[in-house]
Amino acid sequence: MKIKEIRTFICNAYRTNWVFVKVMTDVDGLYGVGEATLEYKEPTVVQAVHDLERDLIGKDPRNIEAIWHDSYRDAYWRGGPVLMSAISAVDMALWDILGKDLGVPCWRLLGGEVRREVPCYANGWFAPAKEPEEFAEKAAQTIAECQWYGLKWDPFGSSYRSIDPAVFRKAIRCVELVYEACAGKAEILIEGHGRFDLPTALRIAKELKNYNIFWFEEPIIPDTIEAIADLRSRIDVPLSFGERLYGSWAFRSLLEARGADYIQPDVSHAGGLTELKKIAAIAETHHIPLCPHNPSGPVANAATLQLAASTPSFFLLETMSSDVPWRCEVCDEDVKVVNGKMQINDRPGLGVDLREDEIAKHPYVPTSLRHYKGTLTEIRPSNAKKYF
Repeated sequence: MKIKEIRTFICNAYRTNWVFVKVMTDVDGLYGVGEATLEYKEPTVVQAVHDLERDLIGKDPRNIEAIWHDSYRDAYWRGGPVLMSAISAVDMALWDILGKDLGVPCWRLLGGEVRREVPCYANGWFAPAKEPEEFAEKAAQTIAECQWYGLKWDPFGSSYRSIDPAVFRKAIRCVELVYEACAGKAEILIEGHGRFDLPTALRIAKELKNYNIFWFEEPIIPDTIEAIADLRSRIDVPLSFGERLYGSWAFRSLLEARGADYIQPDVSHAGGLTELKKIAAIAETHHIPLCPHNPSGPVANAATLQLAASTPSFFLLETMSSDVPWRCEVCDEDVKVVNGKMQINDRPGLGVDLREDEIAKHPYVPTSLRHYKGTLTEIRPSNAKKYF
C-alpha cells in the first residue's frame, strides 16, 4: 500500500475556516481524513500540507511513526503552529487509514478500550447573552437541556493586558451569577484567552477564588512558561494551559515547571494522535489530567475521541454546544451526548468521513481574530444550532 495523493479542503465555519485533508492510497476506496484547522492562517497550513505531500508520495501510510519522525526531522525550522498542524492532519489521516484497513476503530490500535464515553464541558453555550443576568439565564437553560460537567466562557470582553475597573466588576458579577445558576449542577470554567499580564491575572484569579471555579484557562499571555508557573505558585485556583503548545517537548517543559493543573493539547496542532499519546504519558508521570482543546471541526473531534477511549489520564472534553448549522452536512459525524457525556462509537478508523460536495458550498472566507475587537458573544452566528 502506498500514498498516492493528499487532497485539502477549506470550509468556512463563520468564526474560522475548517481545514481538512484526505490522504489517498493506491488501494481503491481506501483513504484517511484529518484536520488542520489553524485559525486565521488556513491557506498557509494548506500549503504546508502540500509541502509534506512531496515527500510522502509512494510511502506506506501504515508506517505512521516513521512518517511522523521524518516529517518533523526533515523540517530544518522545526515546530510552530503551521508545520505542526500540517503534520497533525496527516497523522490523523494515517491512523484513519490503518483503522479502516484493519476494520477496527483507532482506539483499538492505540491501546484498546479504557472507556466508551467521556464527560464534556460546554463552550459556545452563551450566545446571544451580553449582560451578567443573561449569562445566568443561558447557563440555567443549557444545564437543563444537557447535564454538562461544566460551562466555560470568557467574561472579560475585549480586555488586553490590563482590565478597566468597570469591565472587571461586570466580569466578576457575571461569574457570580453563573456560579449561582450552576451551583450543585455543573462546574464553571473561566477562559482567559491568553490576554492578561501577570499582575492583572493575579488580581482576577484572587477574586475568582470566591466562586470555586474549576479552572482559569490561559490567564496570561502564553509566550513564557515560567510566567505561568509563577502565577500558579501564587494563587489558589487551578490553572489550565497548553492549547498553543506544540509537541511533547513543549509540554515536558510546562509540566516540569509545574505550570498547570490541567493540560490542553489540541490534536490538530500539537502533533496528531501519535504525539498526543506521548504527551498524555508524560502528563501521567506528573499526575496531571489530559483535557484537550477541542473547539474545531468534526474530524478533530473524532480523533480526540479516539484518544479519550484509549487513554487512562484523559479526563474532560471541550465541546461546542452549538455550531454552524451546516456542520452535520459536511460530514457523517455521529455525535451523541448523553447526560453530559459524549459517546464513543466503534466505527473503523476515526469514525467520520467528509462530504466534498457539501464542503464546496462553504468556500474559504478570510476571518480575523475578534477577541480584542468586541465581546466574544459576537463570534457565534445568529442561526447557530446544536449539532448533537
